[in-house]
Amino acid sequence: MEDETLAAREQEEAVNLENEALKRKKRIEALRQLKEQQEQTRQSSTESQQQSLPRPVFRSYRPLDEELKKSSVPLAEPEEVDQHITKELGRAGEPPVIEEIDLVNLAPRKPDWDLKRDVAKKLAKLEKRTQRAIAVLIRERLMETKQDDLAAAVNALN
Repeated sequence: MEDETLAAREQEEAVNLENEALKRKKRIEALRQLKEQQEQTRQSSTESQQQSLPRPVFRSYRPLDEELKKSSVPLAEPEEVDQHITKELGRAGEPPVIEEIDLVNLAPRKPDWDLKRDVAKKLAKLEKRTQRAIAVLIRERLMETKQDDLAAAVNALN
């Protein structure tokens, strides 16, 4: 019996070892394919880099090599400028159109305009406080003099 169980165990172990070997072979094959794909992408990227290199353009230099002659710019032919010149001369006879000029934009600002702008907020606060202080002084004077005439009290303050 023990022999049979040993034989069964050995068979199971053999089957397990074969399965593991197959799994390893599949992983190795997958790694090989991945490596081949990476090499192909590298090759294609190097080819694209070689293709994307800029070619020299020769404007004033005329190369002697046939391959470089393909990169040279053809000679430029002068254009007819007679019509263009006559148009410009015709326009010179016309009076120029003068647009209205806004004098506000042309006039320079005073040198202290930015200081006045910054101080305006503070002056507004001070103006409110000044008005309150004047009102308090008028009330005090009215209380002191016991006058019913408000206009006379205000005039007396000034």
